[in-house]
Amino acid sequence: MGDPANLDDWGWRRFVERTVLEENYVIEGHITFVCTIMVTRYTTPHVTVPPSDIKNHLGCLLDQAYGTDVSFTVDSEKLPVNRVILTARSPVFKAELFGFMAEATMGSITLHDITPSTFKRILRFIYTDEFPTTEDNLSNEVVFDLLAAADWYALDRLKLMHGRIQCGLWDNVSMDTVTDIQACADMYNCLELKNKCIDFIAKEEKAKKSLVSKTFGKNYGFLVFDKCFT
Repeated sequence: MGDPANLDDWGWRRFVERTVLEENYVIEGHITFVCTIMVTRYTTPHVTVPPSDIKNHLGCLLDQAYGTDVSFTVDSEKLPVNRVILTARSPVFKAELFGFMAEATMGSITLHDITPSTFKRILRFIYTDEFPTTEDNLSNEVVFDLLAAADWYALDRLKLMHGRIQCGLWDNVSMDTVTDIQACADMYNCLELKNKCIDFIAKEEKAKKSLVSKTFGKNYGFLVFDKCFT
């Protein structure tokens, strides 16, 4: 039974002698025990996990040029980057920087047919996976250039962003812009944006036909009215 004063003993430290148990608690050869069971559940402490900030860390690599090992020159502006990040994000950069192309052995690569601002936006997306601008009311020309660059470097996620983001082409579709936007979507294989343009044109054509039909009906009614009184 152990020492009742020993707090390390298991069980209840006060026991009833058998003779006392039989005399006072056994009734017709039976004894009833009333037990209370306490179930404790172990739960892990609540820990608040902050949102991922990897995009901020990678963005710092771009902003402060940590560990850069290759640079791109665009219109005489030199942009140092991390080769491994570009290759992880774009199959085109992977072929260019680690394949059999001449650029794979070059420390500086000169780009043509792209503006520095557009290439900077491409790099921003590659490093942070976010739409690479916080500007409002981007001109269609700027978005067209960015879409062309996204298509060239096989950045399919960025291409899709053009169809949904508020400052992209999706909300800029109008009668004045739909032709150019549809041509751009068709050229760079942006199916959702192309379908948006087609739906817009179909609705506009339907609205025009409805307007013409109502106008013609009113004029025709006046003609009949005049004939009745001649």
